[in-house]
Amino acid sequence: MSEALTRGVRVTVQPLYLEDRSDPLRNYYFFAYFVTIANEGDEPVQLVSRHWIISDGTGKTQEVRGAGVVGHQPRLVPGQTFEYNSFCLLPTEVGSMRGSYQMVTDDGEPFDAVIAPFTLAVPTALN
Repeated sequence: MSEALTRGVRVTVQPLYLEDRSDPLRNYYFFAYFVTIANEGDEPVQLVSRHWIISDGTGKTQEVRGAGVVGHQPRLVPGQTFEYNSFCLLPTEVGSMRGSYQMVTDDGEPFDAVIAPFTLAVPTALN
């Protein structure tokens, strides 16, 4: 699990390996991740875009950028949360993800809410 707080925006991520959707013989490892974005600050903010950095066990890195998350650009008033889940496919048993959400206040001030690094791992891979 990872958690980061940036300017009142708390981002929590819980990864999960999905064995039934993976095929280790073909180097195909399927991971889901569950995200909670909570506005703990005192001003409304809107998530406008995302930036993910995904690394596999060989050190290969891929960057993903795009508008919103899962088709949404949620606006969060103080005390409000937004939850979603997504997935990541890796060719190795272990990898990691980190990144940021590009946010904007109602006054038009942009800032990046940090997504702290988290590990994607087959449960038996890190014994």
